[in-house]
Amino acid sequence: MASRSERVLIVGGGLGGLAAAIHLAAQGQRVILFEQHEQVGGKLNLHTAEGYTFDTGPSLLTMPWIIRDLFATAGRRREDYLELVPVEPTCRYTWPDGTCFDAAQRLPDLLDAVRRLEPADVGGLLRFLAHTAGVYERVSDRFLLHPFDGFAELLSLEFLQNGLRIDALRTMDTAVRGFFRSPYLRQVFNRYATYNGSSPYLTPATFNVIAYIEMVEGGWYVRGGMYTLARALLRLAEELGVEVQTGCAVSAIETASGVVRGVRLADGRTVAGTQVIVNADPRYTYANLLQGQQRTALRLATLEPSCSGFVLLLGIDCVYEALRHHNIFFSADYPREFAAIFQKGVPAPDPTVYVNVTSVTDPQHAPPGHMNLFVLVNAPAVNERVNWRREAAGYRDTVLAKLERMGLHNLRQHIVYEHWMTPLDLQQRYNAAGGAIYGLASNNPFTAFLRPPLRAREVGNLYFVGGGTHPGGGIPLVLLSGQAVARRVLDDSCKVR
Repeated sequence: MASRSERVLIVGGGLGGLAAAIHLAAQGQRVILFEQHEQVGGKLNLHTAEGYTFDTGPSLLTMPWIIRDLFATAGRRREDYLELVPVEPTCRYTWPDGTCFDAAQRLPDLLDAVRRLEPADVGGLLRFLAHTAGVYERVSDRFLLHPFDGFAELLSLEFLQNGLRIDALRTMDTAVRGFFRSPYLRQVFNRYATYNGSSPYLTPATFNVIAYIEMVEGGWYVRGGMYTLARALLRLAEELGVEVQTGCAVSAIETASGVVRGVRLADGRTVAGTQVIVNADPRYTYANLLQGQQRTALRLATLEPSCSGFVLLLGIDCVYEALRHHNIFFSADYPREFAAIFQKGVPAPDPTVYVNVTSVTDPQHAPPGHMNLFVLVNAPAVNERVNWRREAAGYRDTVLAKLERMGLHNLRQHIVYEHWMTPLDLQQRYNAAGGAIYGLASNNPFTAFLRPPLRAREVGNLYFVGGGTHPGGGIPLVLLSGQAVARRVLDDSCKVR
């Protein structure tokens, strides 16, 4: 048990910070969590207006057993806090030529859908799943379930033996082409690179495990909206005694002799702590919250950020029967789209558009006869080539015109509520460098080793949690980072004693 004079401070109430708080409090640690906004959740958040409710962050849940295990850690049952429902189909994909593909959760239905596109690819899908199952087996423990603190930890015989077998030396697109003939299916499986904000033409084929996990374990939705997950974790944390202070921004992390001593709040107060966990972008942290860390801040600034996003929240006064819970409207030239975002640093002229409609599953998220459309387009991180204040309105028209061409007829005439967010807005709201949604891009085989470690090297008793560190972005990985950081905090506390 922790001494009452010892307390862990957590900066940021995203899912990673909440998960770390729960794991620590369940072990008797005294924890105080500071969140600058009035509600927790970080990028997992919501927007409500005029009878519409929108999830504004992650919209699909995979690996639901991670949430089950998190509640079990605290002696609770997930079912008493959350209802998870499978999304069927997981996603509907539509192409400019009118071709449509439903990614079914049931394998027989999925194989039938694949057969309709390309009969030869039925065998290709089965081979793909077998291949990625082997990759997942090799990476799950060392990279996901027990993420590492640095490259030195991986210099083991086991890693050297498996290093060439995790498919890290070819790109996702190259691997996908080896399994699928259909250009439609190649585009579907390449899309999984965007789950961590990267390009399928650059990111290692290791990340094909994302598709494997979704297809084998299913895609899930939290009844009531994804933000219900943040509410449930907040409730659990407070039941365990975590002190959560919202509307409470941290302006600095206090250190002495190279070790953290607490935090200074924006209102001038200082709070002492024996250890500090930061659930914020490490690049922002080193540049703005830590003194004397300019060298690390400059080094992190040279790393490639993930893509950002251009978001439209649309309340519409009609129902499009063709829309499912998750929908993708593909671009005609996928390589050109990613070249625009990552090489030219400009919005794609013909973007792939993702539309999430939670009112399909939760009708109360829109008035009767209406729908709530969360529209997301991948966009470059903030840079000098794009002035979003000037270009946002025009790009909004580009996106809406594309949706109208691809089946949402007269969409603009049906909009009765609208709100948009640009990469600049995301950068300012979440202190995310460049508005990057997923931290660093994974556009080369070495990015995983360059991410800031869970345990900071430059400052003692300082830790990072969330999508900016290991194992990466997305709900399950962020929750796993909270577990991993809590384990390190507890281990380090025992060493001090």
